[in-house]
Amino acid sequence: MGDLGVLIKNLRKQAGLSQSDLAHRHGMSRATISGIENDTIPEVGIRKVEAILAGLGYELTATPTRRRKTLDELKSGNVHE
Repeated sequence: MGDLGVLIKNLRKQAGLSQSDLAHRHGMSRATISGIENDTIPEVGIRKVEAILAGLGYELTATPTRRRKTLDELKSGNVHE
């Protein structure tokens, strides 16, 4: 969640919002927003994250990660595929 928390913090600041402002907009506590931003909350529901991002003008998406080449693929010389 660390990278996501940093992203939310930066977007919130760009929007000129305090943690309290953002929390109030989404029916959350300021402590919850702080926990998300500082990665001190053990679990955050995806709906909360989605709502926060939507409120800041962003959407939550999933993208596939790139598969790492196997040793055999690297040895065959097809490194740039």
